[in-house]
Amino acid sequence: MNIIRIILFPIAILYGLFMALRNKLFDWRILPSESFNIPIISVGNLSYGGTGKTPHIEYLIRLLQDKFKIATLSRGYGRESKGFVLANKKSTYFDIGDESLQYKQKFDKIEVCVDAYRRRGIKILKNLFPKLGCILLDDAYQHRFIKPGLSILLTDYHKLFVNDYLIPSGTLREFRSGFKRADIIIVTKTFSVFSPITKRRITELIKPLKHQKLYFSYVKNADFVSIPGTKQIIERSRYNTILLFAGIANSYPLQEYLKTFCSELITLNFPDHHKYTSKDIEKIKHNYAEIFSKNKIIITTEKDAMRIIKTDLIKQISELPVYYTPIEIKFHAGGETEINNQILEYVSTHPGNSKLYNQAN
Repeated sequence: MNIIRIILFPIAILYGLFMALRNKLFDWRILPSESFNIPIISVGNLSYGGTGKTPHIEYLIRLLQDKFKIATLSRGYGRESKGFVLANKKSTYFDIGDESLQYKQKFDKIEVCVDAYRRRGIKILKNLFPKLGCILLDDAYQHRFIKPGLSILLTDYHKLFVNDYLIPSGTLREFRSGFKRADIIIVTKTFSVFSPITKRRITELIKPLKHQKLYFSYVKNADFVSIPGTKQIIERSRYNTILLFAGIANSYPLQEYLKTFCSELITLNFPDHHKYTSKDIEKIKHNYAEIFSKNKIIITTEKDAMRIIKTDLIKQISELPVYYTPIEIKFHAGGETEINNQILEYVSTHPGNSKLYNQAN
């Protein structure tokens, strides 16, 4: 434990005790935790920072959208709107936040909404869509005013919650013991080649309870996609220089991936969920102009792209080749079949869904 962590440790303990008391108030039913007669899947984590919630929500959407009417519900981090907002084709980052905009841009069949008060959001969704088959709660592990039917906890392979500390000494939002509320634990951002020995070691570290299923996922990057309104170039298998700009918690997996496409990778890091300004774009343009080679390209994440499209910032980068990298989640060692069956069994066995599921199959 480094010196800064030691200094901050008493504050971390006080914070942890407060969160522990809060959780006990829910456990003792002094604070209300409401259940709903509709399948609700919560996806979240114990820590601050990126564990891969967005691509895992997308994984669930792909699994369920052809079988059931699906909706996503999040608070809409970074948006400027208030209250409940149901996304439409004209929605922007300022209306619904970057993750929700990403869901709306990619999936036509689902409903996407945001509301800081999730219970209200669920009730409005149920009234608007009586045949709704499942609601996916984004980043709601600590939102205990709702009792989900299935709770999924994500933990980053490179920063497992069992090795982390409470904020401000570390990044944990609550004591490690909070993992016990999960039905499913997913170790995210593992390497695509993953040994059984490593899997066994991590399983022994986490020590999942009898009722918990433990899975291991990794990220698969898709081909580069040009941001609408920017310059398109003839894509190559390799570039002299890639300029990466990213406002996400952890860009290291993307950095490692991009290094296979270039001789030099230049990275501009911005805070997580960063709201880009004209000044930021000028900084990106300046760094790109300083690259001597002509064989160069600008790459960002899909989430960062959502904070730029449908804004005036596009005009500033219209003459630059700016691309983003979509990602998908894959599971190791037969995990995909097992988790798919677990999710589908939970959603399909709900009384309102069983008939529809049998008809679809």
